[in-house]
Amino acid sequence: MSILHLKKLCVGIRDIEHLQTTQLARLKKGQDDGSKLWHRTRNTPRRISELLDGGSLYWVIGGFICARQLLKGNDSYVDENGIRQCLLLLDGDVIPTVPRRHRPFQGWRYLNAKDAPPDLNEEGQSDNIPPEMARELRELGLL
Repeated sequence: MSILHLKKLCVGIRDIEHLQTTQLARLKKGQDDGSKLWHRTRNTPRRISELLDGGSLYWVIGGFICARQLLKGNDSYVDENGIRQCLLLLDGDVIPTVPRRHRPFQGWRYLNAKDAPPDLNEEGQSDNIPPEMARELRELGLL
């Protein structure tokens, strides 16, 4: 069985560093149970068991899928209006990926492993990208 992921627009976030800073601030304020990092969404994915079997939440920031966080669990939450929502437990590590253009969408979408962009290594390139292509992408500001 192939790993299944989610992709989600990261609204109000400028870049990966801003995402990390925002999540760290939420943890410090205790908005995410003090030690757990959650992303709240209205509907629980029907394929949640597949997502929790090694899947990640891929973030679309500024029109590009450019980072991911491992999905570690889920829970439910009832807001102040009595509406049940899903809490997706995220790993604290934000892993940069090879940027891939993506148009806006509402909510979240499933992302098959074969369609997910590869991770970037410490040098800011993917092991799956030829060095010449990585150089051109860096010149365009995409890596």
